[in-house]
Amino acid sequence: MLYYLYELIEHLDIPGLGIMQYISFRAAASVILSLIITLVFGKKIIRLLQRKQIGEEVRDLGLEGQLQKKGTPTMGGIIILASILIPTLLFARLDNIYIWLMIITTVWLGTIGFVDDYIKVFKKDKEGLAGKFKILGQVSLALIVGATLFFNDDVVVREKVKDADGKYITEVVVDNQTGQRVVHYKTEDVKSTRTTIPFVKNQELDYRFFVRFLPDSWEDIAVWIFYILVITFIITAVSNATNLTDGLDGLAAGTTSISGLTLGILAYVSGHVILADYLNIMYIPNIGELTVFVAAFIGATVGFLWFNAFPAQVFMGDTGSLALGGILAVFAIIIRKEIMIPIFCGVLVAENLSVVLQVSYFKHTKRKYGEGKRIFLMSPLHHHYQKKGYHESKIVTRFWIIAILLAVISIVTLKVR
Repeated sequence: MLYYLYELIEHLDIPGLGIMQYISFRAAASVILSLIITLVFGKKIIRLLQRKQIGEEVRDLGLEGQLQKKGTPTMGGIIILASILIPTLLFARLDNIYIWLMIITTVWLGTIGFVDDYIKVFKKDKEGLAGKFKILGQVSLALIVGATLFFNDDVVVREKVKDADGKYITEVVVDNQTGQRVVHYKTEDVKSTRTTIPFVKNQELDYRFFVRFLPDSWEDIAVWIFYILVITFIITAVSNATNLTDGLDGLAAGTTSISGLTLGILAYVSGHVILADYLNIMYIPNIGELTVFVAAFIGATVGFLWFNAFPAQVFMGDTGSLALGGILAVFAIIIRKEIMIPIFCGVLVAENLSVVLQVSYFKHTKRKYGEGKRIFLMSPLHHHYQKKGYHESKIVTRFWIIAILLAVISIVTLKVR
């Protein structure tokens, strides 16, 4: 909104006002405001949750320090959602389709998580919102995201134009500042279903590849259906993985903030024509505006750690965890880096896989031997290390270190390509 205020009064030539046109400034302002909202209003919201007796119900799983968490305020994800949405609405350009997709994702999954927490806390139903309704909500979001990215004319990538022989066409352009003649590749903005393959140079995966055996008349429908299925799987997997990771103080908030920073860097270079060309990655027009959103995301998660670090004063609940996971998933899909999710969201993926492997192996051994066996002492993975006697803070800190390492590897893949 403030960007449009700048556009209205830019003719007044107020000194310093022009800084509003720079994404870097608006991203910095976004992260600062997000931190201020979290730190200033977070304590007030925690006190409100305490007065309403919105406390965590803890099942006794025999874990050290677990029962001390009983009664700690939950639904603190409200703090995170407010700290993401308010700076985004103030500093981002609201005519950008990608910004609106992220706002819808935040509100949509935040609402599902809020309803789930509400049922657990106020209805005293430990199961919360029925799984089928969660899945329905995630599938509905996937349909919205998929339809927008597939059909909206503003969602394009800029590609180099090839001639009939498959060679890139060049054109001579005169530099306005130096007057020199510069040779550039000829480019055009096109609709595309391609996404980035990490580590591989000059190669992208086109979703049409998977339906190429079908008749041409069916191809568009088939690739759309396949695309929706992929998006549904990614959103469901990552949002549920974040939910599972939110089991130790500061674990989910810390790891998602690191993943968010990684995505912010990827979005910035993907939306910067010079950097995208230098790194030989897909250039996506107008995608750089997402840097403002992800700055608010980082500020919100880091600010939340102020209260959520061990010993936690508040838990984010499903209100926060489902939204954070969904944001990471949709963001990665938008900037066409979803194949890299197992790398920069490696901690979340490992937590999710530990549950899948544990349950699958237990069921398999029970059918085969009549007695279920386990791979881990307990799942998700962080509980396995708790059972081995590691202190909660040590587990969280080491998971953060692994998340930072994976983030660095994700950024390095750009240069490797």
